[in-house]
Amino acid sequence: MKAVLYVHGKGGSAGEAKHYAPLFPDADVTGLDYKTFTPWETGAEIRAATEKLKARYESVTLIANSIGACFSMSAGIDALIARAYFISPVVDMEGMILGMMAAEGVTEAELEARGVIPTGFGEDLSWEYLSRVRRSPVRWRAPTFILYGENDALVPYGAVAAFAEEHGSPLTVMPGGEHWFHTPRQIAFLDEWIKSNE
Repeated sequence: MKAVLYVHGKGGSAGEAKHYAPLFPDADVTGLDYKTFTPWETGAEIRAATEKLKARYESVTLIANSIGACFSMSAGIDALIARAYFISPVVDMEGMILGMMAAEGVTEAELEARGVIPTGFGEDLSWEYLSRVRRSPVRWRAPTFILYGENDALVPYGAVAAFAEEHGSPLTVMPGGEHWFHTPRQIAFLDEWIKSNE
């Protein structure tokens, strides 16, 4: 028997895993309801969950959405999974943080001096977080398929394209797609993408 582990993005839930069950009829599909929200803490949760599945099943497939992909790549699980499906993945956390800083007009010197700076869009900027991300570059070797929406307003296309090229990962771009695949048309496209890459 095979297993599929779903790791949701911000604002998502483990319950979203139910959507993927019909796409993997020969596998047990489960979602991870992680309790932490940093690459190092959540990565440890994902690794523990993956190790448990690996001990019980012949193979584990990962589906990770948005920042769930970032957390998963921080988990050191690439040798434990058969393949991964990344949906709108955050693949360059440092670049994202620097983009947020630029949007808020915050310099690195200012962030280092103040430690934490609240932003107008509800996310705190943290010098510790940025520093830890820089000290822990992502190393990822698992076979990975990537789905990206043409109109993704959160994750820059250049970052995803560079990651895909560096890792030899097939990249599919949905015309008119968004960061969050939620409309019937977008969901249908996502489902067909998974089926075509099984």
